Amino acid sequence: MWLKPEEVLLKNALKLWLTEKTHKYFVLQRRRGYGEGGGGLTGLLVGTLDTVFDSTSKVAPYRILHQTPESQVYWSIACGANSEEINKHWEWLEHNVMAILSVFDSNEDITSFVQGKIRGLIAEESQSASIKEEDDPEKFREALLKFDKWFGLPEQEKLVTYYSCSYWSGRVPCQGWLYLSTNFLSFYSFFLGKEVKIIISWDEMSKLAKTMSVILAESIHICSRGEDYYFSMFMHLNETFLLMEQLADYAVKRLFDKEAFETDLSLSDPLQITKRGLENRARNEYFTALFRLPREESLDDILDCFLWIPFCHAHAFGKMFISDNYICFSSQDGSHCNVIIPLREVIGMDTPDSSGKHISFSTRCKITFRFTEIKDSDGLVKKLEGKLNCGASAQRTSGIEEESCPKSSREDSTFFEHGGSSPSFTDQSSALLKESSKTVNTEALMRVFHPQDAENLDSKMLKEKMKVQSWNIHFVEYGHGVCMFRTKKTRDLVMRGIPEALRGELWLLFSGANNDMAAHPGYYTELVERSVGTCSLATDEIERDLHRSLPEHPAFQSDTGISALRRVLTAYASRNPKIGYCQAMNILTSVLLLYAKEEEAFWLLVAVCERMLPDYFNRRIIGALVDQAVFEEFIRSYLPQLTDHMTDMTFFSSVSLSWFLTIFISVLPIESAVNVVDCFFYDGIKAILQLGLAVLDYNMDKLLLCKDDAEAVTILNKFFDNVTNKDSPLPPMTHHPPIATDNQDPQMKVDITELIGESYEKYGDIQSMEVESMRRRNRLYVIQTLEDTTKQNVLRVVSQEVMFNSKELEDLFELFKKEHFLTCYWIPHSPALKHHDSSLPYLEQYQIDNKQYCTLFKHLSPWSESANAESLALWSFRLLDENSDSLINFKEFSCALDVMYNGSFTDKLKLLFKLHIPPAFTEGESTVPAASKHPELFDEAMTHGDQLDGSNKGKVDIQAYLKQWHEELTRKEESIRNLPRINQSQFVQFSKTLYNLFHGDPNEEALYRAITTVTGLLLRMEEVGRTLNSPNSPIPSKQGIIQDCQSGDSIQDDQTLKKGEDAAQEAQAEIEWTFAFEQILASLLNEPVLVTFFEKHVDVKAKIEQAKSVQLRAKRKSNAFD
Repeated sequence: MWLKPEEVLLKNALKLWLTEKTHKYFVLQRRRGYGEGGGGLTGLLVGTLDTVFDSTSKVAPYRILHQTPESQVYWSIACGANSEEINKHWEWLEHNVMAILSVFDSNEDITSFVQGKIRGLIAEESQSASIKEEDDPEKFREALLKFDKWFGLPEQEKLVTYYSCSYWSGRVPCQGWLYLSTNFLSFYSFFLGKEVKIIISWDEMSKLAKTMSVILAESIHICSRGEDYYFSMFMHLNETFLLMEQLADYAVKRLFDKEAFETDLSLSDPLQITKRGLENRARNEYFTALFRLPREESLDDILDCFLWIPFCHAHAFGKMFISDNYICFSSQDGSHCNVIIPLREVIGMDTPDSSGKHISFSTRCKITFRFTEIKDSDGLVKKLEGKLNCGASAQRTSGIEEESCPKSSREDSTFFEHGGSSPSFTDQSSALLKESSKTVNTEALMRVFHPQDAENLDSKMLKEKMKVQSWNIHFVEYGHGVCMFRTKKTRDLVMRGIPEALRGELWLLFSGANNDMAAHPGYYTELVERSVGTCSLATDEIERDLHRSLPEHPAFQSDTGISALRRVLTAYASRNPKIGYCQAMNILTSVLLLYAKEEEAFWLLVAVCERMLPDYFNRRIIGALVDQAVFEEFIRSYLPQLTDHMTDMTFFSSVSLSWFLTIFISVLPIESAVNVVDCFFYDGIKAILQLGLAVLDYNMDKLLLCKDDAEAVTILNKFFDNVTNKDSPLPPMTHHPPIATDNQDPQMKVDITELIGESYEKYGDIQSMEVESMRRRNRLYVIQTLEDTTKQNVLRVVSQEVMFNSKELEDLFELFKKEHFLTCYWIPHSPALKHHDSSLPYLEQYQIDNKQYCTLFKHLSPWSESANAESLALWSFRLLDENSDSLINFKEFSCALDVMYNGSFTDKLKLLFKLHIPPAFTEGESTVPAASKHPELFDEAMTHGDQLDGSNKGKVDIQAYLKQWHEELTRKEESIRNLPRINQSQFVQFSKTLYNLFHGDPNEEALYRAITTVTGLLLRMEEVGRTLNSPNSPIPSKQGIIQDCQSGDSIQDDQTLKKGEDAAQEAQAEIEWTFAFEQILASLLNEPVLVTFFEKHVDVKAKIEQAKSVQLRAKRKSNAFD
C-alpha cells in the first residue's frame, strides 16, 4: 500500500534490507528473511522475529523508497506484504511518474512532485477504506472486554483505541497489546507463562518520544517516575505516536494547566473522547495554526485540487480546506503558496466547466480564484452555497458593510462605525459610543509622534519609499488584503523589513487579527466602556507598569500614549480575567500601539496571547518555558559545540526568557526589534527560534571562551546594544546605556536585516509543524519539572514538622496527589479540579476534600481497622479543616498521620481527645457501637475500681512520662491545659473509640480491663470532687455510665444504647459534670498495657505499599458503589 512520505533513517537498517530494483529516483527493497535465499543468519533472525510477532504488528517485507542523486535522504512511499503487491506499485511508478521526472529542473521539484502524487493516491484510498475502530464495533467490543478484565480500571475509563506491539524489557521483547485510554496507557502480555502488565498515567509521563532501536527501525520511548519504557513493532507508528501525544497533552492540560484547558471546550468531557474525535481535533489544530485563524473555527473538509497561480501562469497542486467561515489553500508541490479566502469576502461563485470539477470564486479584492480537479465538486458547491447564503443574510441583518482590501477604506473608517450601525443599540448606547470615540485613539501613535515628511529625500527615506513601492508592486501582482497570495516572495519582503506606513496593516493581516476584528465589530468599544474605572489586582499592576513601557519613546512620555496603553491592557484583562495582566504584556502592547490603531492593537494582543504564544502570559508562563525547552533541543542539534562547552543548559533558559516573552523587544533597540516582530507575525515562533540560534551562532567564538555565565550574559548584552537598523527612517532612541569596554576595541555594528537573513539561510529548514510537535513533547517535561519543584518545596516544609523519613514522606505525597487526581479522572467538570490552583503557595496547590481524605484514612491510618473508622476519619477531617473551607492540604494531612504513627503517648491521646470535642465532634453525632465482646470485664473491673493499690502494675516509669509531658508543655504553643473539658456524652464516645481501637489486639482483654479501670477511677474522682464541692448535689450513676460505654455490642443492644444515652442526657440536665484532659492522661498513665499499646511501633512502609497496590482498585469499587 502507499505510505505517507516520511524520511527513513538507514544507519541501522542497511543490514536488514536487500535492494532488488533500482532507478535514478526510486529503490525497491526486500527485508532479509523473506523470498529467495533467506539471508543467512541475519535473515533467519529477522525472519524469526517478524514471524513470531502478531500479524498486525509485522514490518512489511517489501518497500519502495524515493531518493534523489544528490541527497542522502530517503523517503518511504510504499510497502507490500508480497512481491506481487509491491511490483504493482513499481509498475505504476514506471508508467505514471518515472517517465515524466526528466522535465523538472531541480531535485527539490522532483521530490515535491512525487510526494504530492503519493499523497493524492493515499487520499483516494482513505476515502474508500478507512481503518478506524468504529468501523469494526465487534472487534472493538472484544478488545474492551479484555481491557476491563486485565486491568480492572473503573468502568468510566474510556478506551480510545488499541494496538498490537512489543514491549522491550531489557533486550527481550514481549509481544502483547497496547491500550490507549483517556487517563492511562496500558500494556498486557502473556507469553510462555510469563505475564507482563503495565499501567502508566498520562499525567505522570515526563517524556514521550520516537527513538531508534538496534534491531527494529523505530520505537516509542516513555519515561514515567524515573522508569523507561520502550514499545515497538507498530504497523502505523506515526499514527500511534500522534494519538499518544494528544492524549498526554489532554491529560496534563486538564489536570495541571486548567487555564489552557478551560478555553478548549472540545475536550471538556473525558467520557466523550474517541479516536476519530482526536484525529479531527489534530486536523483542526493544524488548520487553524497553518492559516492563523480563530481557534474556534471548525474544519469541515480537506480536498486535493489545483489552484491557478496567475503570476506564475501555472497550476499549483495542493489542498483546499473548507471551514465554517473560510476557504483556504496550501500548496503541496514546493511553491509555498498559501491563500485565505474569508467567505465574507466572496461575492460570487461559478462552475464554468461542464464536468463540474472547476470552481471559481470572485472576491471583493477583485481577485478571482480558480480551483480545478476537485473531486465531488457538486457536493462542495451545494455546501458552499449554503454557507455563502447564510453569511450574506447575516451581513444584511447586522448591517455590516466593509471592504478589507482597499487601504483607504481601512484608514478612513474607525471601529466605532461597526457598533454605531447596529440597530440593537439604544440611543443611550449610541451616545456612549460617541463619547468613547472622543477618548479612544483612531490613529497609530507613530503617525502622531513621527509623521513622515513626503518632501524628505534623505537616503533612509528614499529606501523607505523604495520598500513601499516594492510592496505596491507585490500587491498588484499577488493581490492586496486578506485574500492575497502568500508566497516565498512575500516572506522575502517581510525579512527585509515592512515599511513604516504598511506595518500595522500587514501585522493585522499576517497574524489573523483582522479576522477576529471583523467577526466582533464593536467588541473592543464595549470592553473599554465596561472596564473603565474598574479596580482589581490586574489594574493595579497595569498602573504600576504603564510608565515602564518604552519610556524612551516620546509617545509614552505623553498622556496620549499612556492612556491608550491603559485602555488596551485593561480591556484585555476584562476579556480574559484568567490571564488578566502579566509582565511583558505592557512592552509588547506599546510596540503594537505605535503601528496600529487602538482596536487593531487590542486584537493583535489577543492573537499573540491566545494563539501565537499560547500559555505565555499566565501565572506560570508555561508556554515560554516549553518554547525554551524546544530552543534547547535546537541548540543541541544545530550548535553542538556550544552545548559541549556549557555544562549547564539552564543558562540558555535564563538568558533567553526575555527573548521569547517580549519577541526581542526588551533586548534590541526599538527600530531593530520591529523587524523581528515583522517576521514573528508572518512565521510565528519559528522566527524567534531561528533568530535565537543565529544570535548564539554569531557570538559562538566569544561564548566558547567564557569562563562563567555572567561573562556570557555580558557578551550577549553588548551584542544586542550594537544591533542596528541602517534602513530605519526613525530617529535613533536610547535603548540601554552602553556597557563599558575599557581597553577593548569598539563593538562591531550588526544590521538587523542581515542577522534575520542569516537566520533564515542557516535555520530556515525548521518546520512549523515540527515545532508544534516538539512543543507537545516538551510540555510534558516542563509541567513535570514544575510539579517536581512543587513537590520538593512541599516536602522541604513538611519534613520539618513530621518524623517520617524522606522516602516515606515522598510516597505519602504521591498517594495524596494521586487520590486528588483519581477523583478528577472520570467526572466531567470535577469539583476536585478547582482544588488545584498553581497560583497558590506550594502547600495550597493540592488540597483534598472530606471524601478523598476518608479514602486515604482507610488506606493509611493505623486506626483504620477500628469499627468506627469512618467516624474517626470524619472527625479528624473536621479537626484539620481549621479554616472551614472543607479542604485540607498535605501538611495538615501528614501531620495528623505523623501523630498516629510517630507521636508520643501524650500526642496520640491528645489527638483522640480533640476528635471527641467540638469542632470535630458534635453533640448530635450518631454514635458507633463499641467493639467489646466482654462487657462483663468492665463490671468486674469497676467492682474493684475503687481499690487501686498498684500491686499488679508493670515497670513503667511514670516520672519519665510526667517529665516528657512537662517538656512538651513548655516546648509547644498549645498547652493541654487550654484544651476544653470533655462532657459526659463526649466521654462516652471517647471510651467507645478506645474499645474499638483495642479490638483484635493480642492483649485485647487486658486492654479492656485497663480502660474499664481507668473509667472507674475517673468517675470516682468526679464523685469525690462533687462531694467536696457540693455535698448535697446528686451524683450520676456510675453503673449507668459504664453501661453506656459498653453498650452496643450487637444490633439488639441499640435500644439499650439509646436508653443509656437518654439517661445520660437526663443526668447531665440535672447536673453538669466534665473531665479535663490532664485527668484522663494521668489515669491512663497508671495502666502499663495502655501505654504499651499506644507506644507500639506500627510499620508505615507496609501501609504505604498496600495503599499503592489497592488505590486504583479501590476507586473502581467506590465508583461502582456510587
